Amino acid sequence: MDHSIADLERRAKRYLPRVLYDYVAGGAEDEIGLRQSVQRYARYQFLPRYGVPVAQPDLRTTLFGRTWSRPFGVAPTGYTGILRPGGESMVRAAAARADIPFILSGVSVASLEAIAAEATVSSWYQVYPARDHAITQDIVRRARDAGYPVLVVTMDMPREAKRERDWRNGFSPSLKYSPKRILDGLLHPRWTVRHLLSGGVPTLGTWQPYLPPGAPAKDVLAFHAAQGFPAVSWEHIRNFRSLWPGQLVIKGLLHPEDVRRAIGLGADGVILSNHGGRQLDRAPTPLECLADVRQAVGPDALVMLDGGIRRGADIAIALALGADYVFCGRALLWGVIANGEAGVDQAIHILTDELSRLMAQTGTATIADFAEHSLHRPKDA
Repeated sequence: MDHSIADLERRAKRYLPRVLYDYVAGGAEDEIGLRQSVQRYARYQFLPRYGVPVAQPDLRTTLFGRTWSRPFGVAPTGYTGILRPGGESMVRAAAARADIPFILSGVSVASLEAIAAEATVSSWYQVYPARDHAITQDIVRRARDAGYPVLVVTMDMPREAKRERDWRNGFSPSLKYSPKRILDGLLHPRWTVRHLLSGGVPTLGTWQPYLPPGAPAKDVLAFHAAQGFPAVSWEHIRNFRSLWPGQLVIKGLLHPEDVRRAIGLGADGVILSNHGGRQLDRAPTPLECLADVRQAVGPDALVMLDGGIRRGADIAIALALGADYVFCGRALLWGVIANGEAGVDQAIHILTDELSRLMAQTGTATIADFAEHSLHRPKDA
């Protein structure tokens, strides 16, 4: 029985070949940013208030005029369908059941249309610009036509990071065979059997239309590698704003002036993020930047956050420090890897239960009641 996100991670680690576990778990360079994203939450404690019983805490939160059942959603995670065939659909379905937003990654195995056909009520789409602007425009058009209400533009990948675990393992989405890779697969037979039964190397569904019909998956992956991840400029953001009729969210900012500029260019909200410690290893954590950002943009701007969430208490700390909403990446990804759709249900339940218990134990009746005075920070922290 899994009682924590850490339990789900341990099970996922046993299931995945080493090359894939390291891809998910790893960060850039010395992984300082990765560790600090988790550890910074431990600086804070809650100062409970007793005498005001909270029988059933109200976790509902409103974003863009829609009320969600919980104050956390699903951050975009790339190549989920490689880690568990059908993974994106599994996560989306669990998110819909829980009534929380799900952000489909711009490098998903499932196409944006396939996920939209299942339901777009709770789905947002993350776009990474292509080097060919016509492709970017077409992907945005497709997301609009598919009915996604929110477009998320990630800005924090101006250059490929030095992810040393991936370099040592020779990771690539095509999972090219080698004696070491074959042995790794044999030592993890459940993943290997699922991988082979699903057809082997998966394609990137959203990118498939830009190659000739029937192009093999390896060609789609190579095309995306050639097109992918140009540095995103403020001119890109102006273009996205002009192209996108719905809500526009900018993800990956940390500097208060960048957040102010994004909102000034028409962004409807931002997600503070250090890409889970996978990009700039010496960047501060989103949690550390939150207070300065909130001061810069005021109380009415929509400021969300992701990174390092492993407990319900982490969600509560981010809310108390001024985040309007929180997104979880690895925490829910471990669930789908460990046990498919039921594993995502379980991860969502774990975080929900922990948050609800904390609210009852601290006399916090609603999400709006979280504030900085709810927290205690030791003077030596």
